[in-house]
Amino acid sequence: MQPLFDEDFDALELIEGALVLNQAINPETQVDWVKVELQRLVEEAELALVHESNEQQRFESFLRLFYFDWGFQGDVEAYFDSANAFVDKVLERRKGIPVSLGAVMLYIGKKLGFPINGITFPTQFLLSVEWPDQAPLYVNPFNGEYVSQHTLRAWLVGHRGPFVQLESKHLETADHPTIIGRWLALIKSALLREEQYALALHCTDLALGFVPDDPYEIRDRGFIYQQLDCHKMALSDYQYFIDQCPDDPAADLLKNQVQAMSQTQVTLH
Repeated sequence: MQPLFDEDFDALELIEGALVLNQAINPETQVDWVKVELQRLVEEAELALVHESNEQQRFESFLRLFYFDWGFQGDVEAYFDSANAFVDKVLERRKGIPVSLGAVMLYIGKKLGFPINGITFPTQFLLSVEWPDQAPLYVNPFNGEYVSQHTLRAWLVGHRGPFVQLESKHLETADHPTIIGRWLALIKSALLREEQYALALHCTDLALGFVPDDPYEIRDRGFIYQQLDCHKMALSDYQYFIDQCPDDPAADLLKNQVQAMSQTQVTLH
């Protein structure tokens, strides 16, 4: 598999980087169709908003178009479905998770000239809208609703505990490699949950292209190899994790796993 690097994503729109990632994981991703569909949506939005002269009202109309007329929505019934993280499936189903819906909305919104950016808030992906001489507004891409700073702090408290404070760093515009890295982790988790191990293996290989020799990623790759009956490679990855992270609680569990697998290997031979 061709490795991907941060600079591959820096020059791309977020949705374009996501497509590169999606296709690297699953070559059957409908990249060409996505590009045509995105352009169609941009043109439809331009026509729908052509008579709206006030930019802020125009943005409100865009939100209604995206979530009500087009019917995009967060997948509340199957949030962790891997389809929610592949752009072609999101456009087909009009369902997704914050980062995938946000990437679509961000692409179309920027084409329409709106001052929007992506934020990797600790709990989920957000969009910021910054009008001149006004405080930034924050949009939850999952449902298109504005989120107050009070709600953002409540999310943060639920995620990190009661003593955490909402800081400006939590609301900074994120670079595309950072967003793509989190997107990759979400896809891998979904594929592992669905036992799609061959595709999940692509995810670990890509992740190791970003951070070579990451012991936790190599541990996960060992698990995938084990599920694919590649026991020798699984043993090697598990042993690497044990050697690099001897004090991690998972290391003791893996030592037992390695011992049991080694005995099985000896028995088979």
